[in-house]
Amino acid sequence: MKIVVLGGGISTERHVSLVTSTGVCKALRSVGHKAIFVDMYLGLEDFEGPLESAFDAPDGLCRSAAIEHEEPDLKAVIASRKFKSPSRLGKNVLEICALADCVFLGLHGADGEDGKIQATLDLMGVPYTGSDSLSSAMAMDKAVAKRIMESCGVRTPAWQEVTYSIDDVPALVERLPVPCVLKIVDGGSSIGVELPDTREELETALKKLLNYGHRLVVEQKISGTELTVPVLDDRCLCPIEIVPPEGTFDYVAKYQSGDKGAQEICPARIDKAAWDQVCEAALKFHRALGLSVYSRTDFILDTNGDAWCLEVNTLPGMTPNSLIPKAAAVDGMSYPELCEKIIELSMKR
Repeated sequence: MKIVVLGGGISTERHVSLVTSTGVCKALRSVGHKAIFVDMYLGLEDFEGPLESAFDAPDGLCRSAAIEHEEPDLKAVIASRKFKSPSRLGKNVLEICALADCVFLGLHGADGEDGKIQATLDLMGVPYTGSDSLSSAMAMDKAVAKRIMESCGVRTPAWQEVTYSIDDVPALVERLPVPCVLKIVDGGSSIGVELPDTREELETALKKLLNYGHRLVVEQKISGTELTVPVLDDRCLCPIEIVPPEGTFDYVAKYQSGDKGAQEICPARIDKAAWDQVCEAALKFHRALGLSVYSRTDFILDTNGDAWCLEVNTLPGMTPNSLIPKAAAVDGMSYPELCEKIIELSMKR
């Protein structure tokens, strides 16, 4: 098949997306597909020749990619683009997608998981991987997703939605509960998340998060075992336990190896009752949102054995350190086989 692996983009999760996309592209090429990597924001501005010939590029247009310790400098990415346009789609992105048999969405965050590119490809009649535009949009907005959780009976920590400006910070510092969890409604990869324990930390966190947006979910802070549950083809793969270094699963812990990285235990060290509980909730939430093909839902299992659903990822990471490939391996599925399975299920959808 001719496959465009679409990644990069201009979200705060750009680096993660680049590693996901290059890994997927190389895996698909290893099993015989004509897969090429295309950066959604930069496009094919350095490619010369007929677009159709891009699928014959010996390297699949892949480049080296790594997840840095810091968030991407998006201003630098924007400045580097030769194709000067307000469009968030780079040169010939839609044209090359139209030539593909399928587009594998290796995007994370804004423009990728929020349903925008899915809606665009739907209008073009181009098949793509994962869930449709509406389901993706609902899942990406944490406040909307919380309402769906509650409506379908999935237990989630007490929460409230807050829309604010810098002028509202003093009143919010007095009103909001601490300790708590603050999350930008459309963030990911633990970017745009703060865990204040005091009112002083709350004030600092509220001011910091204005760099990402003006809408927050303020969530009750629950302690316990961090779990994530992958769903593939409407069934659960094994839950994974996450043990963060120094108790915080942040951007660095999520993607770096060594002392700074999180310990990921697959399968999770939980009993059958907890296993069944999180799998049932993950499937219920996946279906309530109308998700397709695959997803990954995050939980906290408290000391009483109750599982609390936090959020769902509709385009889970597929980096070497990502969680769905680890769970699939326990299920006997190699990384290239997982990539092909996602395409097969998506084409059926």
